[in-house]
Amino acid sequence: MWRTRAAAACVICRSLAKSNYGIKRKSPLQNLHLVSRSIHHPYYPSSKFQRPPLRISIQQFSSLNRLPFRKTKLLNVKYGYQSYRNFWLARLASRLLRIRYIILGSAVGGGYTAKKTYDQWKDMMPDLDDYKWIVPDFIWELDEHIDFEKIIKALPDADDLAKLLPDFDKIGESFASLKGFFSPGSPGETAFRATDQGYDNDKQYKKVSDKEKIDQLQEELLRTQLKYQRMLERLEKENKELRKLVLQRDDKGIHQRKLKKSLIDMYSEVLDILSDYDASYNTQDHLPRVVVVGDQSAGKTSVLEMIAQARIFPRGSGEMMTRSPVKVTLSEGPHHVALFKDSSREFDLTKEEDLAALRNEIEIRMRNSVKEGCTVSTETISLSVKGPGLQRMVLVDLPGVISTVTSGMAPDTKETIFSISKAYMQNPNAIILCIQDGSVDAERSIVTDLVSQMDPQGKRTIFVLTKVDLAEKNVASPSRIQQIIEGKLFPMKALGYFAVVTGKGNSSESIESIKEYEEEFFQNSKLLKTSMLKAHQVTTKNLSLAVSDCFWKMVRESVEQQADAFKATRFNLETEWKNNYPRLRELDRNELFEKAKNEILDEVISLTQVTPKHWEEILQKTLWERVSTHVIENIYLPAAQTMNSGTFNTTVDIKLKQWTDKQLPNKAVEVAWETLQEEFSRFMTEPKGKEHDDIFDKLKQAVKEESIKRHKWNERAEDSLRVIQHNALEDRSISDKQQWDAAIHFMEETLQSRLKDTESVIEDMVGPDWKKRWMYWIGRTKEQNIRNETKNELEKLIKCNEEHAAYLANDEVTTVRKNLEARGITVDPCLIKDTWHQIYRRYFLKTALNHCNLCRRGFYYYQRHFVDSELECNDIVLFWRIQRMLAITANTLRQQLTNTEVRRLEKNVKEVLEDFAEDSEKKVKLLTGKRVQLAEDLKKVREIQEKLEAFIEALHQEK
Repeated sequence: MWRTRAAAACVICRSLAKSNYGIKRKSPLQNLHLVSRSIHHPYYPSSKFQRPPLRISIQQFSSLNRLPFRKTKLLNVKYGYQSYRNFWLARLASRLLRIRYIILGSAVGGGYTAKKTYDQWKDMMPDLDDYKWIVPDFIWELDEHIDFEKIIKALPDADDLAKLLPDFDKIGESFASLKGFFSPGSPGETAFRATDQGYDNDKQYKKVSDKEKIDQLQEELLRTQLKYQRMLERLEKENKELRKLVLQRDDKGIHQRKLKKSLIDMYSEVLDILSDYDASYNTQDHLPRVVVVGDQSAGKTSVLEMIAQARIFPRGSGEMMTRSPVKVTLSEGPHHVALFKDSSREFDLTKEEDLAALRNEIEIRMRNSVKEGCTVSTETISLSVKGPGLQRMVLVDLPGVISTVTSGMAPDTKETIFSISKAYMQNPNAIILCIQDGSVDAERSIVTDLVSQMDPQGKRTIFVLTKVDLAEKNVASPSRIQQIIEGKLFPMKALGYFAVVTGKGNSSESIESIKEYEEEFFQNSKLLKTSMLKAHQVTTKNLSLAVSDCFWKMVRESVEQQADAFKATRFNLETEWKNNYPRLRELDRNELFEKAKNEILDEVISLTQVTPKHWEEILQKTLWERVSTHVIENIYLPAAQTMNSGTFNTTVDIKLKQWTDKQLPNKAVEVAWETLQEEFSRFMTEPKGKEHDDIFDKLKQAVKEESIKRHKWNERAEDSLRVIQHNALEDRSISDKQQWDAAIHFMEETLQSRLKDTESVIEDMVGPDWKKRWMYWIGRTKEQNIRNETKNELEKLIKCNEEHAAYLANDEVTTVRKNLEARGITVDPCLIKDTWHQIYRRYFLKTALNHCNLCRRGFYYYQRHFVDSELECNDIVLFWRIQRMLAITANTLRQQLTNTEVRRLEKNVKEVLEDFAEDSEKKVKLLTGKRVQLAEDLKKVREIQEKLEAFIEALHQEK
């Protein structure tokens, strides 16, 4: 190109040289063009490389030709003619302006075309101001974190850019790329070729229909969204791997650091405390949570699993699986794990066996929370799920709303589910995630009416249409789906409308396969291509982002107000406590339980401080009270009615042996156990003076009853006790007079007690005597008169024969009856025998007491085995054997008590206290009263307020 133009310039130079302007030339080279001189005469002294003068008409279209030229200092020309000076002036102007005109003209034309194209695209783009809530807040706050002024100052200025201009060779190459600008034609066409081309394109673009433009834009927008979504997922996976590496290094001790509790975990703790403090969800709990509601089998659990990115909930075909509210706290973490609030076990959600165990644990907890006779429960199961890429929020999955109670359900199941749903949704700050099955008719929906009642304006409701793939396949008119999404078929309003696909109906599908299927479906769906659905309204990923953003927006707007409300509540409770209980500490139910636990354990330890003498006295007395009747009625009286001492001793030995083998050891153990219970109860219920707190009485009573119920005496105790008792009863040798007198005293006390009882029975039979009748004006009944007459006849019979046997003969009964009939009293023979038994018993006991007095001086004859003596005191020896057996048994039982049973009882008490400590319902039942409830409320309000303040501080720091 340069050679061609140089040749043309040389031709011009020759023509100038040949022409005669009337000027003398000193040298012909002076008339040549500078380019010609540099080519043909390279050794000419003044020859320099010069750009060829481009004589184009760009000057007449530019505004730069109107600018005044600077005064240019012309070269010293020896032959200074006017025509020669005019040629240098034009050459100098072209040299200064030719390159600038080309660049500026192209820039002006291209800029005009670009601006016009930008305006057209801007007019065609939809207005996205109404959808700003979908984009996270931190995007709009980037200018607060990025200093754009510093970036602008860091850019190089014009002087620095000028230094980077390429050399002349590169400029030549650039001119070669601009060859199109120098195509033949008019001068104006070359400069504004870009402008004319943009104008032609504009005309051609207007011919395209608006529908095709919208389709192209929709497809491009969807492709762009899917592209960036894949990029985001890839980055999340890389981030997950990097975090795993960091945590592995932390585990090896390379880099130790203390991890701070996440913001969502702090908020979830506040909700857990509130659920315990305010189980009825009244006005005190207005903190936001995402409430997932929907008809049964509408896909609530599937949507929640897609958001949590794991199949964590139990499944059933058509069966009610969600039987209680499940609070799921989602948070970001390096590993995909799940754990319960009250358990330290972590379930790895990347392993199928852990997923199966988690689903089984959730199902077990649900069934355990359901009371007998019910189908659903109001008890909340708290679950935390952490994983990379999870959106931070708190969701509550509620049982599905049903229209009919089927067989196997409780009659009030429908009403209970409605009350649970209303209790959660009536919270003014709760976000309602309304799930509607897209594969069924919209008219069959129940939950939409319920949601519209709770949120008529739709300011906190997000509508989600599930199973859109089935809906598109089954619905004849696709516009019906659009009407559902836009909320035109339902009376409810919503903050946002979304459409999702949660799988193909196969419970074994993985989350990744469901995501791929959902993405593929919407990419090819007519709902997007025909603009029935917007790109931001589809996929669970967009739903998760929108719900999370709405959740945190609600949290920021309401959490400080709730903190102030709890602060005021705390002040009121503290004032009430100071007025009612000024001298008492603010002990909540757990602290009161610990205090009562210490007191009970101290009282159990006090059992070990009981003296052996006290134990033995109580045991001996109680054991004799228990066995005395058997000894008198079954052993002593039958033996005493024999005719001689040999028969008496034989009868006593046989009956004592039978008694020892069968009944006595068991009776002794029962007496010891009852004695231990009585002493334990005495220590538990004994008032402690001013330190006694009656608030613990119910708890102590329950602990005592449960401990006694669990305690069992050592089974081997009876065997060892039987041998000891048998040996004690076989011994008949009384060593000294003191033991003899003690046996007589023991026998007298026993017989006098029995005689007193017998006198009382006879008085009841015959009525009061004449003294009581005259003093208290009491009369006898007809039966008492009959018995009194019978008694008088029988007493005459005994006076006639003092050695009468214990039983009446038949002829004696007949004689007594006839004597009474002679006086006009008809008597039944059975009545005569019953009366005789008591009359003879009283006579026998009085005779035995008189015999005791005679035996006081009989120890001397006992030592001589009653030889040459008419006095026989075998009954004294019997009572001595009984008394000695009682003393040895009491000593043995006392040793078992102090060495074994008290410790076992203490162990049982500790176990009972531990069980009660874990049973919150039991503590609520046993520790009651206004004082307990006030302290409990005060503690929880303080804890909630402190955690809310910590959460607000962390929230501000993150913001």
